[in-house]
Amino acid sequence: MQLAALITALALAVTPPTAPPSPGLDWGACPADLPGHPPSSSVTCATLTLPVDWSDPHGATFGMAVVKRFARAPERKVGTLVFGPGGPGDSGVDRVRKGDRFSDEQLDRFDLVSFDPRTVKRTAAPGCAPEADRPPVILADQAQFDAAVATNRAYWDRCRASSPLLDHADSVTQAQDLDALRRALGERRLTFHGSSYGTLLGEMYAERYPDRVRAIVLESVFDHHLPLTEFVRSEAAGLQDSFDEFVAWCGRVTVDECVLHGTDVRQTWRTVLQDADRGRYPSLTSFEVAAIPFGLTPQWGRLATVIDQLTKGTAPPAPALDVAAGVFCADFPADVRDYQAYRRLLEITERAAPDARYGAGMLAIRTCLGWPQPVANPPHRLDVRTRTPLLLLNAVHDPRTPYGWARHVEAELGRAGRLVTYLGSGHGAYRSSPCTIAAVDRYLIDLTVPPPGTSCPAAE
Repeated sequence: MQLAALITALALAVTPPTAPPSPGLDWGACPADLPGHPPSSSVTCATLTLPVDWSDPHGATFGMAVVKRFARAPERKVGTLVFGPGGPGDSGVDRVRKGDRFSDEQLDRFDLVSFDPRTVKRTAAPGCAPEADRPPVILADQAQFDAAVATNRAYWDRCRASSPLLDHADSVTQAQDLDALRRALGERRLTFHGSSYGTLLGEMYAERYPDRVRAIVLESVFDHHLPLTEFVRSEAAGLQDSFDEFVAWCGRVTVDECVLHGTDVRQTWRTVLQDADRGRYPSLTSFEVAAIPFGLTPQWGRLATVIDQLTKGTAPPAPALDVAAGVFCADFPADVRDYQAYRRLLEITERAAPDARYGAGMLAIRTCLGWPQPVANPPHRLDVRTRTPLLLLNAVHDPRTPYGWARHVEAELGRAGRLVTYLGSGHGAYRSSPCTIAAVDRYLIDLTVPPPGTSCPAAE
């Protein structure tokens, strides 16, 4: 056999079958469906046709909504930066159309591209809604637990009838979508910035396609390799830690900055929670009241004002607490068999967070009760071997993706990961300070990897 034929035969023997090449993107005007952001000549939209099931690449298809914001300085353009939205359930199309989460240098030097992931907004989002009288987020007994499982399953059945993607939305499947997007963009290697849950997509992509990675940023890092008990404990502890930072801040500033200054902030907050348990705020459940600090970290002055208003009986709008079930439930095995097991998780969060109570972990558990097991993308130790280390960025006081998660992911990545620590509070640390912006931008633009142990001071 001739050498060329032998090489071809060996390549076919070891290379798994792949999907057909992705079609090109037919860019055009974006729809006028984002209030306050009408179609603009600097932003263009397209639909990428992808298989519903990557194991059947020639079967049923769907359209993934994609957006591109053109580089403002095309003569200095580095390439294309793909942004991975969080949530799960956030719209990447909205993020890029708004453009307010990117630095001036990113806006100048990159075509910025993002998408609505499977089941999110413009990408085959299920046309279904949960029952208005469904059981609460925090369950009180076995009867409520059984009702939660039953209503979840009935809800998912309705969603499956309106969207073929509910059972094909895990983060490994989305990594295949991301690689198809890379090919459709004509990029030889991927430059990617994932935020929050979007970091799991970056992790799965780097693990599956290490030779196709140019640079990947993981901002506010999701740790996929956690036991269920540690997941809920660390989520609750992260929110408690942020609340502790708020209490300390209120004690060292003036009453003009913190309306609760000079009072027992913890006791005031616990009284608010007790009032919520008694139904004082009919527009909010007690879980929604307990989650208020979750969305207002580190807007400490605003949080103090909201707590003060609650003591007077005035409740704010309910916080957004949705989780995209088709994504999260397929990535994380919230396999809680009965109320006794569920109650043990609640006891763990209550010990870890005496002021915060639950954290986001219990919302995720409640969302996924009854999801089919085993899950499509089970937790596992990361095995990433990219040429350029992945850049991790996390705040020390993060109420949603605790700092310990970033440390753990960095340890699993080994030489394939480098963590930059923001010494302040908040979720999504990229725009926190000039230091964090510079660390990310130099990495994405110049491929400059910060030294080990790099940190950025907290910004006031």
